[in-house]
Amino acid sequence: MKASLAIASLFATSVYGHTIFQQMYVNGVSQGHLTGIRVVDYDGPIMDVTSNDIICNGGINPYHTPLPSTVITVPAGAQVTAEWHRSLAGADPADSSDPVDPTHHGPVITYLAQIPNALQSTVTGLKWFKIYEDGLIAANQSWGVDRMYANKGKVTFTIPPCIAAGQYLLRHEMIGAVTYPGAQFYMECAQIQITGGGSTSPATVSFPGAYHGTDPGITTNIYYPLLTNYTVPGPPVFSCSGGGATTTVRSTTTSASTTSATTVTKTTTTTSAASTTTAAGTVAHFGQCGGSSYTGPTACAAPYTCVVSNAFVSLQAISLSFDWNLLTNHFRTQYSQCL
Repeated sequence: MKASLAIASLFATSVYGHTIFQQMYVNGVSQGHLTGIRVVDYDGPIMDVTSNDIICNGGINPYHTPLPSTVITVPAGAQVTAEWHRSLAGADPADSSDPVDPTHHGPVITYLAQIPNALQSTVTGLKWFKIYEDGLIAANQSWGVDRMYANKGKVTFTIPPCIAAGQYLLRHEMIGAVTYPGAQFYMECAQIQITGGGSTSPATVSFPGAYHGTDPGITTNIYYPLLTNYTVPGPPVFSCSGGGATTTVRSTTTSASTTSATTVTKTTTTTSAASTTTAAGTVAHFGQCGGSSYTGPTACAAPYTCVVSNAFVSLQAISLSFDWNLLTNHFRTQYSQCL
């Protein structure tokens, strides 16, 4: 009974990620700490998907003032990296919970919305489309947030090359997904000017409205029982080609839908430790390359290196009797991936 209560307490507290998206890189070049991003002073979550706070934060968690006066220039097709940390002071190597508490698990997601003026304070009424998501790899029970933690708070994605030039807000988000209203949403918006590009008009969604308390990716308890699949909340990932996602979409079920180049397409793929290897027998970017009980390839595809990340909670072998010793052993599970 005591072990069961301890586990329940662990689950109740482990989703408190408390982190802030606060720095951006364009093709590997830092745009400056706190530059061009509407950061908040308090790193707490949004928990009401019907609130306007779900758009860019800044309501119950007030914006850090003054609001940024910089609009970051981003070429269409560029690689953008978002960086998270627990406080506005930035990275803290002495804090094991920076950039986020390692017991926090869930997806990482990025949206764009065109806006008349990226400096305007009003964010209601914008139309958003998803350009990136990183959810669950069921084979090793690792999440987008785990990969963000292992990469010292950094998440990299691509700006679609086919979208129109103009000013946009970039909404970058991480979610701790448990039974709503326990689900926690962390997001900030960056002010960007996309240059170049094309003329494709993606299908869009609204915030609030894109998420519902009954969505499977929000109502799911990701800690127990062990998940075999997970649906990332929100619309499909936009693709310029219309033939698949432009970024990695991780799940354990396989389905695909293909539409015209002006709509969104979501490709959900089966992902396992074996499927992350290349034809040469090396492990692809973010793939597992080591760890407790791991027997697969350990060499990473160039230019990546096998890095030991922090331990994460695995409940795969925990019996219904809640063997406490087994649980604590799983806390010590090591996991390495190509970064």
